[in-house]
Amino acid sequence: MKNICFYFQIHQPNRLKRYRFFNIGSDHYYYDDFANEDFIQQVAEVSFIPANRLLLDMIKESNGKFKAAFSISGIALDQMEIYAPEVIDGFKELADTGCVEFLSETQGHSLASLIDPEEFKQQVTHHSNKIESLFGLKPKVFRNTELIFSDDIAQLVYEMGFKGMLAPGAKRTLGWKSPNYVYQAAAEPRLKLLMRNPKFSNDISSQFSNYDWSEYPLTAEKFINWIASTPKEEQVINLFMNYETLGNFQKKSSGIFDFMKALPRFAFEKNISFATPSEILDKLKPVDTISSMHPISWIGEERDLSPWLGNTLQQEAFNKLYEISERVRLSQARRLLQDWVYLQASDHFYYMGTKNALPFSPFPSPYEAFNTYMNVLSDFKERVYSEFPSSIETEELNSLLTTIHNQADEIDRLTDKIEELEAVPKTVPETKAAPKTKAKPASTNTKTKEKPSATATKKSAKTKPKA
Repeated sequence: MKNICFYFQIHQPNRLKRYRFFNIGSDHYYYDDFANEDFIQQVAEVSFIPANRLLLDMIKESNGKFKAAFSISGIALDQMEIYAPEVIDGFKELADTGCVEFLSETQGHSLASLIDPEEFKQQVTHHSNKIESLFGLKPKVFRNTELIFSDDIAQLVYEMGFKGMLAPGAKRTLGWKSPNYVYQAAAEPRLKLLMRNPKFSNDISSQFSNYDWSEYPLTAEKFINWIASTPKEEQVINLFMNYETLGNFQKKSSGIFDFMKALPRFAFEKNISFATPSEILDKLKPVDTISSMHPISWIGEERDLSPWLGNTLQQEAFNKLYEISERVRLSQARRLLQDWVYLQASDHFYYMGTKNALPFSPFPSPYEAFNTYMNVLSDFKERVYSEFPSSIETEELNSLLTTIHNQADEIDRLTDKIEELEAVPKTVPETKAAPKTKAKPASTNTKTKEKPSATATKKSAKTKPKA
């Protein structure tokens, strides 16, 4: 039986305000709250909220046979909690059906997996905990930022306890192989891989409302027939796309919601089912290994990292950011750590790209994006160095902080011991004189005179002299 595996990505960056050189040192708030609120509410209204209702109806109408998976970045979750909490409520309803799986990714939708394994692991752990706290589901499958995959990343992902990972179905990696199978990572064979089907995914996400497309209009029946016509042994069709495809990238007027709603009926007629990534990985065995010595992604023709790190501007900003990563992790300042996560979002580097047109950039040019980001980064670095001076080496800082933390732990231990001893009740020593508890002799009792007992009377009678 063939299985369709739907996966939807959800991410919104914290857009930076126009931060000038003269703001450095005086203004430590970097974000355009008005733009962030406006954008997330607009997308929620036209896409997220109606799409959540649509998927909930599809699950109910199919008696739980329709299933899907989501990967929501931590930055997007933070914005939804502030500006669009009804979207979070919609995802909780979907989670309660048991037909939806939530995947793990980096908290800041970052590129940390390419340069800083320690930061990468911390962000993934943070994100997994947040998903579990919000939806009550612990992620078992991992999805990296922009589906970036390599042998080294696969090794890190398995070490963190994930059983599977999503990967782009790039031809440079697959070669002649089909993406419609379960694979395993060559670097870590125990990690299973689900490969995106680029053609079928793009037919919905990119071509659906394209009047110049030779297959326009795309109907649910036509699409399911395409899937059914794939070789019988190809048992999984991975449809990975942005959730904004439903209602934002493909407008409601295009018929995208009607198309989605009709899919289950035509799929079931062809004996095609829907499954979550975890279900696919549990049911199907890997048929081969996938290896990628160099990182690949799901963006662009080359499926490489050039959209984020393809020019000198992007590389300069990227390297300058991560050269202070060890110092930032030494800090316990909540505001500093939050800014650190937000500044790692891949979008900031994407806006600096000069390779292609950037339809989603809030900046008039890549150079304006670079200048703004570097001004913000300069102020951020000043804040970091004010806490951990640049004159002190990182190793020395680590040693000093370790000593301080050990001393703090020892103080806490001794404080707990003192409190424990103080809580033990004190014993009162016994006194020699305790007149109240001892019976007084009869001769000393002046208030009352005890009545002699019958035995005593008899004894006295016996000893009485005879007359």
